Amino acid sequence: MNVEHLIAQYGLAALFLGAGFEGETVTVIGGLMAHRGLLAFWPAVMVASAGSFVADQLFFMIGRRFRGHGLVRKAQAKPAFAKALETFERYPVAFTFSFRFLYGLRTVSPMAIGTTRLAASKFVAINAVAAAVWGLVFVSLGYWCGQAMQAMFGRIHALEPLIGGVVAAAVVIGIAVHFVLKRRQGG
Repeated sequence: MNVEHLIAQYGLAALFLGAGFEGETVTVIGGLMAHRGLLAFWPAVMVASAGSFVADQLFFMIGRRFRGHGLVRKAQAKPAFAKALETFERYPVAFTFSFRFLYGLRTVSPMAIGTTRLAASKFVAINAVAAAVWGLVFVSLGYWCGQAMQAMFGRIHALEPLIGGVVAAAVVIGIAVHFVLKRRQGG
């Protein structure tokens, strides 16, 4: 079984999970895979959008349902949580739409918004539109990067093993750095 077969078989499921839990890096890689023809472009956009939507809905519901629980209180102690609430209070709709595009606020924001009085139905509507835009932007970015790489290097078939190794290493290093930084920040 080769890598291309694995991506064709499990790529959309991996993209769904990766878009929800990691975010942009996995989604851009999904766009690269779409450029290579291993994933179809529009299904990749839909799956990335759905993964982001579901994860943010989950965090919103955790904030809404478990306001007094230790998990939410631990998140509330972080400066990013306070910044998210402060920005939400000034621009509730704009912030609810744009938090997923803001570095450092993507994961804590839906939980913070869940602790506010924003109606769940309003969050669902804004979240759905924002997730669709986000998925389209980042899958397209990956797709265009693939086009740029192909234009720069010509047919990149000979470099595929190297590129695949570099992408895999970058993902592993990125995830490791994310967890190390999270541990250093206390959570």
